[in-house]
Amino acid sequence: MGRHIFKIAFLGFALVSGSAVQAQTVASLPSGGQPIQNSGTAKPILGWVKFCEKNPAECAVNSNEPRIITLTSQVWNAIVSVNKRVNAEVKPVTDQDHLGVVDYWSFPIDGKGDCEDYQLLKRKLLADLGLPRRAMRMTVVIDELGEGHAVLMVRTDKGDYILDNKTSAVLSWDQTGYAYVKRESQEASAWVSLGGITTSPTTTANK
Repeated sequence: MGRHIFKIAFLGFALVSGSAVQAQTVASLPSGGQPIQNSGTAKPILGWVKFCEKNPAECAVNSNEPRIITLTSQVWNAIVSVNKRVNAEVKPVTDQDHLGVVDYWSFPIDGKGDCEDYQLLKRKLLADLGLPRRAMRMTVVIDELGEGHAVLMVRTDKGDYILDNKTSAVLSWDQTGYAYVKRESQEASAWVSLGGITTSPTTTANK
């Protein structure tokens, strides 16, 4: 899907540009924190595998891109703005209620989606603004309900921050209260373990 076509499909997000970001209230830069450590390989979520078969460019890892983002005020404001806008514009609905399947990863092209759909769109929009996709990794956690949940981890020189459809606040990974299970690798189209639990969820089937 071309960039122009994608943005036409998401008219509500088309204003997320450099000027629109600067029009937002500038959020204070976080003070920084420790990055999360990975601990070996992990099996990817099946929904991600099927999504990548249809959207290989979204899952490919470009080793020429930086692994972390230099967090300036402008970049931080873009991250906060995109997180808020997508959370406000997309209506939460489970894949089962929406599509009749347990777990289906996709862009919320009709304005509806569950957790991973929000995060895929956020990454797409931030990549369109120039942030390196390699530094923005889809991540699986266990949430406050004890269920599998997808968030977007943005890796920066001030630590790892989480974009989440459950809150408009962009928090450091260790401030969310989640147990971190695994995330996309930054070296290949694969996943790495984050050591949060021993039994990995097979889906991210909540909204």
